Amino acid sequence: MKNKMKNKEETKKNNQDKTPDNKEHNNEHENNNKENDGFPVMGDVKNYSQENLSVPGTSSDNSLLEVKAVDDKLAEMQDKYIRLSAEFDNYRKRTLREKMDLSKYAGENLLLNILPIMDDFERAIKHMDQSADFDALKNGIDLIYGKFSEFLKQNGVKKIESLNSNFNVDLHEAVAKVQVPEENKKGKVIDELLKGYYLNDKVLRFSKVVVGE
Repeated sequence: MKNKMKNKEETKKNNQDKTPDNKEHNNEHENNNKENDGFPVMGDVKNYSQENLSVPGTSSDNSLLEVKAVDDKLAEMQDKYIRLSAEFDNYRKRTLREKMDLSKYAGENLLLNILPIMDDFERAIKHMDQSADFDALKNGIDLIYGKFSEFLKQNGVKKIESLNSNFNVDLHEAVAKVQVPEENKKGKVIDELLKGYYLNDKVLRFSKVVVGE
């Protein structure tokens, strides 16, 4: 019995020797938290970043200058766009007006040059009622015809020579075909019912012809 009690007391003493002092352990833990190799503790991180990372008087001023430069450039481009749009609108209206005038008065000079021939015809008709000299009337008509032919030539209009030429679909329009005894007249124009005309190098009107076969 005495031996058992003695063993219990020794075991309890050994356990007390192995248990660390709580107060000493807490003090050591607090000291470890405070040792941070020169870095600020969590409570000072915000103040540290604001005081040491911001550079006053540099980035904010540069940003304002850049924004102002962009605004000035935008205003300049808008002004150029408005001016260009107005100029184009004026050009469009002017071109449209000129196009309408051109289509409306394109034949003004041509008709102006025809009026003297119209005057000649009126004078000839007037003399036909008052004069019995048919030779004089005939000569007057010939003069008017010659004047009108010259007018057409001056404006690039000339006749298509069709009679006795080979039939050409690019120049002639066959209105009839007739039998001909001569071999050399077959496939050729033997009569011209309506004269054709060129306008410069373009066919203005096809000749209406009779073709031999």
